[in-house]
Amino acid sequence: MSQQQDGYARVESPSEIEALLEALIEPGGASLQVNTPGSQPLPVLVMEQHPGEALELDISAIREMAGELKRGQEFRLLGQAQGKMLRTPAITMTECHEADGRLMCLCPFPHHLEVLQRRESFRARLRLGMEVGAILRGKAGESAQGDLKDLSLEGCQLELSLSAGALLADSDPPHEVEFCFPNDTRFTVHATPRHQQVDTERQVILSGFRFDTLSGERERQLWFLVREIEREAARYDKGGEGTRLPSLLFQPRTSTPPVVGRRNNQAYPTPMARRLARIAGYLDAQLLELQQGGEVDSVQLSRHADRLLLLHDEDRQGLLFATRCLQHEPRLVSHSLGVSVGLLELAGLSSLPREMCKTMVASAMVHDLGKALLPAELWQLQHPDEPQRQQMGRHVEALRDRMGRCHWLSANILESVAYNINERLDGSGYPRRLAGNDLHELARAAAVVDAVDAMRRDRPDRPAWRIDAIYRYLLSQPEQFDQRWVKRYIKRFGLYPVGSLVRFGSGQLAWIQAHDAHGSPEQVQLTHSAEPPGPALGNILRGASLQRLGSIQEELPVSA
Repeated sequence: MSQQQDGYARVESPSEIEALLEALIEPGGASLQVNTPGSQPLPVLVMEQHPGEALELDISAIREMAGELKRGQEFRLLGQAQGKMLRTPAITMTECHEADGRLMCLCPFPHHLEVLQRRESFRARLRLGMEVGAILRGKAGESAQGDLKDLSLEGCQLELSLSAGALLADSDPPHEVEFCFPNDTRFTVHATPRHQQVDTERQVILSGFRFDTLSGERERQLWFLVREIEREAARYDKGGEGTRLPSLLFQPRTSTPPVVGRRNNQAYPTPMARRLARIAGYLDAQLLELQQGGEVDSVQLSRHADRLLLLHDEDRQGLLFATRCLQHEPRLVSHSLGVSVGLLELAGLSSLPREMCKTMVASAMVHDLGKALLPAELWQLQHPDEPQRQQMGRHVEALRDRMGRCHWLSANILESVAYNINERLDGSGYPRRLAGNDLHELARAAAVVDAVDAMRRDRPDRPAWRIDAIYRYLLSQPEQFDQRWVKRYIKRFGLYPVGSLVRFGSGQLAWIQAHDAHGSPEQVQLTHSAEPPGPALGNILRGASLQRLGSIQEELPVSA
């Protein structure tokens, strides 16, 4: 028995071939897969084997394929036997005829088979860029949406929102789990929750499930899904994407984003916020990929940087407001997107060509992800000492070590934004204590945007700051922050930037959603609480309706 590159072993013993094929002579025992890229298994019946001569097949269920098969289209027979997956080599039909209303065919008897030991415990893990939604249903009709993280013949792992906790705690299993692939393939199975892990930072529950007993045909369908996930994941290994054909399961039938998934179940105050959440989903998945030993995915980073630029082209102020609507995302993710959009507004609109803007946006999107590679407890410290601060600063080098495949990024822009954003003019920053003329203009601009966005968000050692306090602080630190960029920031974003929560003279609270040409608030949306923007916001006001609220009295800091 010899081993092939794809893990299948070649069986040439006539007696073993006969024994394996015998297991296929039963309803649902075999499938036919034509030898063309992306084809899927089709149902056939193996009626009889004539060792050394022929196999007799009933292809009545796939009559539409008869013409193609008669013309010599190669195919394989697939099935399971003795705890193994088996397939024939590529063969062709030699004869087809009607018999008692059935379409019967003959094909040559295979002189060898290829077998793969079935791995019940093997879990095919979905890689970055592979999105499969899942719907979890209870017996009383309640449901929750989530994302499939891995799949095996025995069970799966789902990522669900924290709100799914009550459904998981249902004492009357099993639950129904439906997998929803990008090409609209659906597969439903009954399963029992086995274990849960709560991630409060990402606001998710990772839940493992064990499947109920499946019929032979359902198990073959599930094994096909496992193998296709494994095959698609292999394309994301180094050099794999250009050499392996994609799985049809992951080829969307339309350009419409998937309608099933954890983020689809979240409510967002604006359509732009929902679309930005999909980019946040990519960054969240990239963060996990880094934690599991992976690198920054060059293709996915490029794709989502383009998407962010397109959102900005469509509605720049709507995008600015959307960056304040990601309270369901990890702080690293929402901060990175806030810096990306803010830096594009400040430094990219008129001074950089589009490809350079793309590199700048991409660099800002990943600039803080290295923090996920350091101990989580570091970022919860309220009063870190000097050794702990030095350890925190290592996140920059941790990221640099994982950027090796992103060759399309301009090295100078990547250096300025991703690696030098924490440097300061007086050399007090990190990781290399660069100072003065060693810092490019873009690094100086990025430092201002990063500082503003960070100070507008809660941290373990302090609450979010008001924007006027942030401006005063930056203006009082000329030795650290380039004052030209500080003043440009204030002029560009105004005293009450888009995404600010303000109180008017009437006492009414409202979120600023747009400015006029002079930088004054032009559109607001009412709210009754000092909470991050949610789906229950009130009316949108402009013009005379806005003027009746009176003048702005104060901004309320909210870590949105």
